[in-house]
Amino acid sequence: MKKFGLVLAGGIAGIILLSTLGPMVGLLISLAILYFIYKQFLKAESAGGKIALGIIGVIFLMASISNAPAIIGVVAAYILYLIYKNWNSSKHAVIKEEADPFVNFEKQWNEIKNY
Repeated sequence: MKKFGLVLAGGIAGIILLSTLGPMVGLLISLAILYFIYKQFLKAESAGGKIALGIIGVIFLMASISNAPAIIGVVAAYILYLIYKNWNSSKHAVIKEEADPFVNFEKQWNEIKNY
């Protein structure tokens, strides 16, 4: 039953990821361009250059904000990562060596025999 839930959640997250792939690419590109505009804005010495870069920066900032659904795609990608990571793990299947009473008994028995 756990595997069915993981497959269902993974399928939903995969569909969401694919549907938001366009906004994710748009957000990445607009943020990269906005970063380079900001760097050039700091280097510009003339007031006209700063005004022009400021206007262009505001335009790309609005483009970045319009791609806000990409955040949902990032969350869906993270959910897919968690599902991939937890696919074969089971809380009850793994018995730690320290918690196994027979392993502890064998260690203690060997310690007693060595005295």
